[in-house]
Amino acid sequence: MAGLIVLKPGVDWTATGGLFDWTLEFLISRLSDRQTASHLQEIVDNNLGSLWIDDLPGAAQQEIVSHWRNGLVTAGEQQLPETEHKVDVIRHLQDLVDATYSAGFPETHDPG
Repeated sequence: MAGLIVLKPGVDWTATGGLFDWTLEFLISRLSDRQTASHLQEIVDNNLGSLWIDDLPGAAQQEIVSHWRNGLVTAGEQQLPETEHKVDVIRHLQDLVDATYSAGFPETHDPG
């Protein structure tokens, strides 16, 4: 099953179910908003397969975008298994980061 992240209407990112879950799990332990983290965990645990960023509080949206921009690709390079497809998977993660800019999210700073 594929997963879908909608950054705004018309700007979305799809991935295999496994990469979608990994992308949300990347956020869960990093988010300061524990309610949003619990929501993401529920999506993963129940194989819901989609995340609409607009459904989240504004501060959580910015924190998610910041984490993706400042660490998603690096974490993927370090944590995802070495396979013949890893380069493509990392490129796909970069596509998500690029989409945060296309969606018009403002510049962010490393959340630390």
